[in-house]
Amino acid sequence: MEGNLGDALVKALDDAEARGVRVRAVYNDEHRKSVPVPPPPAMPSLLQRLAAAVPSTAIPGVPDLMHHKYVVRDGDTVWTGSTNWTDDAWTRMENVIVVMPSSDLAAAYTQDFEQLWTKQHVLGTGTFDDAPADMTFNGEPLAVRALFSPGRGRAMGQLVATHIGNARERIRICSPVLTSGPILGTLVEVLDDHRCNTLVTVDGPQMSEALKQWKADGRAEWKGPLYEKVRAAGVLAEKPSQPFQAPPPHNYMHAKVVVCDDVVLTGSYNCSHSGEFNAENLLEIRSRGFADLCATFCEQVHQRYAGSAQPSGTTAAPPPSR
Repeated sequence: MEGNLGDALVKALDDAEARGVRVRAVYNDEHRKSVPVPPPPAMPSLLQRLAAAVPSTAIPGVPDLMHHKYVVRDGDTVWTGSTNWTDDAWTRMENVIVVMPSSDLAAAYTQDFEQLWTKQHVLGTGTFDDAPADMTFNGEPLAVRALFSPGRGRAMGQLVATHIGNARERIRICSPVLTSGPILGTLVEVLDDHRCNTLVTVDGPQMSEALKQWKADGRAEWKGPLYEKVRAAGVLAEKPSQPFQAPPPHNYMHAKVVVCDDVVLTGSYNCSHSGEFNAENLLEIRSRGFADLCATFCEQVHQRYAGSAQPSGTTAAPPPSR
């Protein structure tokens, strides 16, 4: 996030510290051995300015990413979802933001943050279970719990697959990729059985790259026919975004949300195998009203790329009340 948006972020953090707020930040260090380090920019980057503004630390993104996008405020509110803090994410990509005013949920996210802050690497974080917190949304009951990877990474993929397998009314999926074996296999089984109404939206170039990697790898080549079955079922929309390898700006279909009947699964976690090993978070939200809201968003994104193209944008879900 650069320019005016970056300036506003750094100022907000500076102002918070001036009020006596304790601010800390962690972020992914993207410098991998296989990628040449670019020359330093003429002006300090946002991360350099962030490091100068508040206590912060880089988490090495080798081999697994620090892929979280969350904020814990005052121990009673969590801001999370799929949205990176970049100009492209705010202006060119489909994303989801969820704000949860819950001290119980905030405690779980704080525990995950402290593990990252202390260890300063991805491995060994997210190694705990969160109990459901009871809330309300539009006056109706809502239950929510969080899972974190890599500690609960395999459980996250299995949880999404289980809800897909149990759905009887509707499945709505927005995810940049579909590369998790349990999720992909269960989805194909549901489609083969014509079990319930299903719509799936992915980022086209990112899935194409995954298919190429599976074929070249050989070990994961078995996933390719499963994805082709999703394509053949007529439920898939693929956004023709700017490829990752192309220079910015980028406009990926970046939302990460799955709706299965009255359950919503959202956060930073892609429906991906690699997401089980990254530092990720996933909310399991049980609420008919909230599921309806997220299903509508997924349907709008699907229609956008199954039919005529429309400008992309970021959608923020209104916060549940206590």
